[in-house]
Amino acid sequence: MTKERHILGLSGGRDSAALAVYMRQHHSDLPLEYFFTDTGKELPEVYKFLDKLEGFLGRSIARLNPDRDFDFWLKEYGNFLPSPRTRWCTRQLKLRPLEHWLRQDLDAGTIVHSYVAIRADEPSREGYQATHPNMRVHLPLRNAGIDRAGVLEILQHSDVGEPEYYQWRSRSGCTFCFFQQKIEWVRLFEEHPARFQEAVDYEKTALRDGSPFTWTQGESLTELIEPKRVDQIKDDYQKRRERLLRNRRVNPLSAKPAPTLDDIYGVDEGSSSCVICHK
Repeated sequence: MTKERHILGLSGGRDSAALAVYMRQHHSDLPLEYFFTDTGKELPEVYKFLDKLEGFLGRSIARLNPDRDFDFWLKEYGNFLPSPRTRWCTRQLKLRPLEHWLRQDLDAGTIVHSYVAIRADEPSREGYQATHPNMRVHLPLRNAGIDRAGVLEILQHSDVGEPEYYQWRSRSGCTFCFFQQKIEWVRLFEEHPARFQEAVDYEKTALRDGSPFTWTQGESLTELIEPKRVDQIKDDYQKRRERLLRNRRVNPLSAKPAPTLDDIYGVDEGSSSCVICHK
């Protein structure tokens, strides 16, 4: 009889958390293994949320710590920062630990079923592309027709709620995510100044060693937090928010919340994120 494993990756974000809740509620018969690939550069809110989710699930979340950390790989890549064009952080700190965790079983013939949190309202997104013939990828949220509103409903009704960082940023927990909008870098500076300073230090080292990339396109983080520039970024954000409110068609019979960062920038927490567990 062929051995099988069922795995579900958690990112510390809402989509993967909602998938875990959904699977517990609708597929409790599956011996699911939950895992989290830890870059070592996650926001503290991520770990707090994972602990809460672990309590709801009643099962441990395996913490896959890469055998070599962010600093090691940064040096390997000549101190060039990861970017949308060179996403070495995903490859080395997310994909590599997962494949190492599964390799022995896959090579031994075990069928590994991976459940990935891609929603029904994300038709253009694909899940983790299996690199082994014994890997099977499943998209339960998409198959069940669950969209972003459905994800929020699942989390609210289960009392798991959302990670606290969604109060000030639109995507999940990697501190240095290069997909962050400029307003989110400003808020990182305000919410976690020590983490922001760490990002500044990495950027200065990268620029000194000839990297063509800064964390945010067109300017360094040092330039971004100049007082006048911060005021400009916040003003731009507020104008976008007000414009969205004016243009939004509201059903008078339903209460619409104020627009979020997702709404304002036309993105959500998974739109450009890591591909394993869909942040």
